[in-house]
Amino acid sequence: MIIFSAITPHPPLLIPSIGKENLERVKKTQESFKKLEHDLYSAQIETVIIISPHGPIQMESFSMNLSPEFNINFEDFGDFTSQRELKGDVGLSYKIREHLETSTPLQLISQPNLDHGSGVPAYLFSQNFKFKIIPIYYAGLDLNAHFQFGRLLQRELQVSKNRIAVIASGDLSHRLTKDAPAGYSPKGAKFDQKLIQCLKNKDNRSILDMDEKSIHQAGECGLKSIVILLGILDGISYEPKILSYEAPFGVGYLTMEFKL
Repeated sequence: MIIFSAITPHPPLLIPSIGKENLERVKKTQESFKKLEHDLYSAQIETVIIISPHGPIQMESFSMNLSPEFNINFEDFGDFTSQRELKGDVGLSYKIREHLETSTPLQLISQPNLDHGSGVPAYLFSQNFKFKIIPIYYAGLDLNAHFQFGRLLQRELQVSKNRIAVIASGDLSHRLTKDAPAGYSPKGAKFDQKLIQCLKNKDNRSILDMDEKSIHQAGECGLKSIVILLGILDGISYEPKILSYEAPFGVGYLTMEFKL
């Protein structure tokens, strides 16, 4: 059963040995992660589904990462000290594949080393307790296809005996300031403001109807992760709560919890 859900950013700077003196600039996000970790622990979560934009993206198929063990490390970011291992939920993964393979394009992959979109939240949430994880990656399909994929996932997650959390990992616009990683665009802030307002109002239709050109100009990486989560929550009673939003490096970091 789905017990917990949230949207998180995934800047590697949140890992203390990477962020160092820059940690103070993401303090709001850091505090939000601590709150979510506490809530996950209190909810006695057994399995965490993490929807990441930084795994192997297939144009015509969603991907689910199936591995008995997952390794978290940040060597790509120059950190050779922060490492952790978490178990994969092989049983639930097979059940999801069995029930979804005739309904939606879903490809199984096996990559034990986690991408940072999955690795950052998994590392920070497993500081004080361990859980199993299932990384899922979105596709090159449109937003409506992602929402429908989420709805199909919901059926399988709700009948599971596991206590499940679903995390949509993704940053918002990467173009909020002149020194932002993708350069500046006035569309960036407008995109972030509209998305946050729609999430607060539970206005899924307006999110699904977002203009593709505006989305592209915003330079985001988290929208499809969020839309899958919204599909998973479709028809479930929840209250969205923004824990923090900040953009100290020209990238929008939204942390939001959905109280079920």
